[in-house]
Amino acid sequence: MSTDLQSPGRGRGFIVAAIVVGVIVLAAIVLAATFLFRGGDNNAGPEPAPTPTSSPITDADPSVCGLDGFEETSSLDAAPDNKWELVGTVAAPTDPAVGPGEVQDGLPSCYAHTAEGALFAAVNFIAAGTDASLGPKLIALVAPGPGRNALEADSSSGGASNLRAQVAGFKVSAYSADSATIDVAMNYSTGQLVSIPLKLQWAEGDWKIEMTSEGELPLAPAQLQNLGGYTPWSGA
Repeated sequence: MSTDLQSPGRGRGFIVAAIVVGVIVLAAIVLAATFLFRGGDNNAGPEPAPTPTSSPITDADPSVCGLDGFEETSSLDAAPDNKWELVGTVAAPTDPAVGPGEVQDGLPSCYAHTAEGALFAAVNFIAAGTDASLGPKLIALVAPGPGRNALEADSSSGGASNLRAQVAGFKVSAYSADSATIDVAMNYSTGQLVSIPLKLQWAEGDWKIEMTSEGELPLAPAQLQNLGGYTPWSGA
């Protein structure tokens, strides 16, 4: 069996109907399972304080479900204090002020335009991918553009995984008002710790998962030795 993280079975068809199941399957490959993944210097002296001449930057693309909250730089420096609800087989974060603000036919969506909102969106996306009934609906959570178009053009689907996992921690690798990179550390039922990094875009009034033009996740999961560099956070 191959333990290569870049499995040759990584085709976009597996992501169409079960995008995050593909991520879980990739973790299975790491564990030698039988599934395939289709996955400047500022030392000058002080200057007089400038007189404000511009208005505060506001959210030009507000939350589609009316959630408040907007930030251009991440203020998330500690584990959120939130409740957890089971989505598929994963405990996912929920908070009335952060999201998900909508749950349609079991699919959670709509998050605050903040780093915390991006984090909640990433974890709920992973969790939704463990529910086979939500697989065909996950494309609604993908950012508009060539990646979504590629997924819509491919109607094939991937298989399910028997692995179970729970959130162990997170890292905000990058954040701006337009995009974010959230790295979620997951503890698997096998005892392994796996990093699942997701890129997100703020689009259509919500955080959406970014895909490459081929309809694939741009960042590959990787096995972790510990939570060094991550903020511990768990619903279990």
